[in-house]
This record gives sequence, structure tokens and C-alpha cells, in this order.
Amino acid sequence: MAFQGKLLIFSAPSGSGKTTIVQHLVGKYENLGFSVSACTRPKRGRTEIEGVHYYFFSKEEFEEKIHNNEFVEYEQVYQGAYYGTLKTEIERLWAQGKHVVFDVDVKGGLKLKEYYEERALAVFVKIPSIEILRKRLEERNTESDASIETRMSKAEYEMSFESEFDVILVNETLADTLKKAEEIIEAFVK
Repeated sequence: MAFQGKLLIFSAPSGSGKTTIVQHLVGKYENLGFSVSACTRPKRGRTEIEGVHYYFFSKEEFEEKIHNNEFVEYEQVYQGAYYGTLKTEIERLWAQGKHVVFDVDVKGGLKLKEYYEERALAVFVKIPSIEILRKRLEERNTESDASIETRMSKAEYEMSFESEFDVILVNETLADTLKKAEEIIEAFVK
């Protein structure tokens, strides 16, 4: 039987720092592999690479994959914008002998936890305040004012799910947050 590792799910509202945390962990631990999500949104500039940051699909391609039951989880995060986790992506990382680390939205994280149960650890990355989240989104300079407002509204909704996660990781000071994230990983993966 092929290796079937554990799954480490990091979820949070956009701008909370989950991507920075996940990138740090994958860079530090050779036995962790990053699960590349699929989406229907266009690439952001020239910095995003197919198969590295996301698998980019048209809405029609994504919906065909839904119909073919190719996702462990998926969500229409914003109107017309799908995000999801392909089953083949988890299998790809397990074939490399790696545990899988996810950087997913809150609903996706909870669906992954439900699907994989005790083999998965769901971590909610919490921001100290909603005002700090707004500042982080504005400093990215990748979002329009309307997009920031949409993300802020969604963030307030997503924060209501934090009690459903296994661990809450408050991201106040990045260095401290990264150290705590390492401790969480080391205790779970052993």
C-alpha cells in the first residue's frame, strides 16, 4: 500500500498570514508537501505560476471536474470564483512520501477535516483584530477597494467558525507565530 501521510490544514480569512506560515513550514521540513489548490480566478500578474501557486482552470473546466468527482473539497468562494483541492494533488504528495500541508479558506479547511478526520489537523490562523486585517489587505496592493470590502465582510463571517478548528494560532508577531506553528507540526507529525 502506498504511503498515506497526515494532513495539516491552515485556514483563515484572506490576509491573516496563513500563506506565509505554510511557506515557512514547507521550506523548513522536507517531509511536508504543499497542496496546490485549483481555482478559476485569473493569475495575479506575472508572479503566479501554473502548478506552483494554483492550478488555473476556466469555470467550465472546474465544473466538469466537480461533475467527475475529482475534488476532495471545493467552494464557490466568491460569485463565479471556485477554489478546490484535487484528489490527485494529495495522491501526488503522498507518492513522494510527504505529509500534505494546505493553505485553504475556512469552509474548505473544515471539509478536509471532515473527510480525513483524525489523520488531519485543522489550524485556524487568527488575526489580533479586524483592523489589522484591513491594513494587511490594503498593504498588499493587489486588491481594489471593492475587493477589500468583500474580503472584510467574508473575514468577519469566517472568524465565526474558529471554534470548529482543532487549534487556534494567533498571528500577532510573525516570529512567534512561526515558532508556534513549528511546535504544532512537530507534535502532530511526530
